[in-house]
Amino acid sequence: MKRTFAFILYLCLCMSYTVKAQVPVGNQVYGTDANGRPLDAYGNPIPVDEYGNPITNGNDSYVWGRDTTQTEDLIIPIGLHAWKIDERFGNMTPAEFDTIPNNFQNFNLTAGPTGQYNFLGNLGAPRLSRLFMDRKPYSNFIFADPFDYVYTPVSDFLFTNTLSPITNLAYYSCGNKQDGEDRLRIYFASNINKIAGIGFKIDYLYGRGYYNNQATSLFNGSLYGYYLGDHYDMHAWISVNHMRIGENGGIEDDIYITHPEDFTRSYGSRDIPTVLSKNWNRNEDQTYFLTHRYNVGFYKDIEIPDSLRPVMPSDSVLLIGLRDSLQQVYQKADTAYQHAVMDSLRNDYMAKQDMNVQVFVPVTSFIHTLRIRNAKHTVYSYDTPDNYYADLFYGDQNNMSDRTRVYSIKNTFGIALREGFNKWAKAGLTAFASHEYRHYTMPDLFGGNKIMRNYSENNISVGGQLSKREGHTLHYDVTGEVVLLGADLGQFEVDGKADLNFPLFKDTVQLAAHAFVKNLNPSFYMRNYHSQFAWWDNALNKEFRTRVEGTLSIKRTRTALTVGEENVKNYAYFATDKVAYNNDEGKFAGYSNRISVKQSNNSVQVFMAKLNQDFKFGILHWENEVAYQKTSNQDVLPLPDISAYSNLYIVFRIAKVLRVQLGGDARFFTSYYAPDYAPIIQQFTVQSPETRIKLGNYPICNVYVNFHLKHCRFYVDVNHVNEGTGNRNAFLVPHYPINPLNIHFGISWNVFN
Repeated sequence: MKRTFAFILYLCLCMSYTVKAQVPVGNQVYGTDANGRPLDAYGNPIPVDEYGNPITNGNDSYVWGRDTTQTEDLIIPIGLHAWKIDERFGNMTPAEFDTIPNNFQNFNLTAGPTGQYNFLGNLGAPRLSRLFMDRKPYSNFIFADPFDYVYTPVSDFLFTNTLSPITNLAYYSCGNKQDGEDRLRIYFASNINKIAGIGFKIDYLYGRGYYNNQATSLFNGSLYGYYLGDHYDMHAWISVNHMRIGENGGIEDDIYITHPEDFTRSYGSRDIPTVLSKNWNRNEDQTYFLTHRYNVGFYKDIEIPDSLRPVMPSDSVLLIGLRDSLQQVYQKADTAYQHAVMDSLRNDYMAKQDMNVQVFVPVTSFIHTLRIRNAKHTVYSYDTPDNYYADLFYGDQNNMSDRTRVYSIKNTFGIALREGFNKWAKAGLTAFASHEYRHYTMPDLFGGNKIMRNYSENNISVGGQLSKREGHTLHYDVTGEVVLLGADLGQFEVDGKADLNFPLFKDTVQLAAHAFVKNLNPSFYMRNYHSQFAWWDNALNKEFRTRVEGTLSIKRTRTALTVGEENVKNYAYFATDKVAYNNDEGKFAGYSNRISVKQSNNSVQVFMAKLNQDFKFGILHWENEVAYQKTSNQDVLPLPDISAYSNLYIVFRIAKVLRVQLGGDARFFTSYYAPDYAPIIQQFTVQSPETRIKLGNYPICNVYVNFHLKHCRFYVDVNHVNEGTGNRNAFLVPHYPINPLNIHFGISWNVFN
């Protein structure tokens, strides 16, 4: 496997060095200044647009790359602009490309950068956030939801406009050939010209697992392209995902972790028996996305700032442009002739530096968005213990291969009156209509025999959006949608966000608010699901959700405080019920598992307060996050009261070029009835009251050293250094132990060409 990673890495390096920047004719860019702005042949700044590309005057073409008329190589410009788009309209939101040197060692953790996720222990295993406000509603393909660690929706994908082609290579590894973990990420972006670009991302991980029968193999590949013209712009995106996960059902007895002293011998993680073997889940998913719009508007002149206006070069520089023969004539001519030549050269220079630049102002946009998704889930079980599942609806429990599939097509059409085209247009207004077709296939029984049955759903919805994104003080976005026809008839949602930014004591303070009202039809697979060991057809009521939350952020004190409250009526959730069974003598022998979907008759309220507070004392840094949550019903929606993260480190430089971050961090949450995990549906479930156990009150500590040198980042991280120090609660999910102490290393390298 490591040879495969090395071969792919070598190919990517070769690719990055063979891709050349375009060199069309026209004026040449001669490097950049200290602020990264492009310079012309005379050292003057060239005006750039909002993406950092040189602005042309209609005739000249400023380009990046090598001047083929010069003998020396020019410095390759480094710089990029990244953004995300929303899935409904394709609106662009500025984003930050991942080049931050701090805490790079946490990027590859399945538990998340601050350890806020519960997961099964292995790299890329299913996970669930302990912070309720961070959880998203179940999608129409619920089996991919727990894999957001790898699965990236289009709304979270980075599109990039770069000054020169960029390749980011990242590799992470730990362990050995038996229990190790490896992950390779490749991101490539290149401009076709200043308004169009292409790129791709490849993400592959393979986790063998420190415990038996839990290997993961996940692949995500994405390809994108965009065109950002004045009248027409477009984003296209294709994503392919393959996920294969071994399911071991947890260890046979927690005593191997909680009371190892009860055994006469020492057990390593590979020696501990697991409940299941020869059980796997497999997900395949392809998504095709296109959003484009036609803009109607007008052009207007813009004034170039004085800092970007050209400075008249010296006479000696102007004379360089004359041919040698003319320079000889100039040197021998009288003073009057020389003055006339210089005046002519100055006038000619200023004529070529015409700074009358026009910008297009869109007034109305006609929008179309298309999303096609094709997904398949398959579960295999060839060695299931007797009485592990309470139900067997058909077939042989030791020979199961159940499959379900969904494909959907969604079209959205919108008309937008754009913000800012005149002084009275302080906000943008968009009206839209959508149609979505969903088709499902899953097993059913007919005459006692297994067949594949088809289900189809159609929805037609309309909505609108009012938004203000320009300016620095106030921004807001309110979007509403209601389903008029179809399976989700009566479903609606109104979602609003706003932020207010104002100066206070030479600092910038931001007040942000988020609120919504949603009446949501539960996911299809919560209403209908058929397989060999789990079966339901539920008539569920719509979930009615309301949320209000606000955030106060103060940059100077490095403080962010978020307070929120959510109320859920008709809360739907997965549950594991324990069904007692007897042995041949009629005595109690244990419990079987029955997976079901339940719905609360009463409203469930959740209150949350989260504080992020960072401190800095010279080279010493201390970062903290503490979240307090209170749920009104721990039996239906269990949450820990406290979930915390703390990171203490120092930052210094070696030889003024190598940046070093050295420190340790810890994750902690108070005890609670943490959600169980059901392998048959790849979902986290509420524990059964008969056998439920509490987890928590156990810190997970790591120590690390993190390096940054120019465009390269690398780290060494020792995870779970406190193993063996009273690790009786070393679980994040019931019966799934936390990995033992292990050493990780990773590297990320940005290559510009």
